[in-house]
Amino acid sequence: MTDPLLIPCPHCNGLNRIPAQRLGDAPKCGRCKAGVLLSTPFDLTQGDYASQIKGDLPLLVDVWADWCGPCKSFAPTFAQAAAQLSGKCRFAKLDSEANPQLSGQLAIRSIPSLILFKNGREVARQSGALPLQQLLGWLRGHGIA
Repeated sequence: MTDPLLIPCPHCNGLNRIPAQRLGDAPKCGRCKAGVLLSTPFDLTQGDYASQIKGDLPLLVDVWADWCGPCKSFAPTFAQAAAQLSGKCRFAKLDSEANPQLSGQLAIRSIPSLILFKNGREVARQSGALPLQQLLGWLRGHGIA
C-alpha cells in the first residue's frame, strides 16, 4: 500500500496522514503531537465518536459499564489484544453509563458488546466476553491479522 492512511488521533480527534510503512514508527499527531497509535485502549465518548470511527485503520469498540462483572473480567483480554494488534486495529472503550445517548444510538442491548468499524461503518458486532484467542480469531475473520 503506497497511499498514506488517514488515522484519527485518540487524544484530539485530528485526522493524520500516515504512510503505511511508517505505522511501526510510533507516529505522532500533527495537531497535538501525542502518539496516534496506542498499544492500549483509549476512552471513547459521545463527543469524539464521529471522528474516531473515520479513517483507514479499523476501530474495535468495547461497550462496557463499571457495574458489569463480565465487562471487568474482559478488560485485560481487550488490553492484550490492543497490545498485540497495535498498528493493525485501534481499540476503544465506551462506558455505556457515562454515554447513554451514544449507547442508545448504537442499539446496545447487552454488555460487554464489541463493535468493529471500518471506514466509518459498522462491519461486525459481538456480544459477550471472549477469551483472547477467540477474540483474535474473530478479528482475523474480519480481515484484521
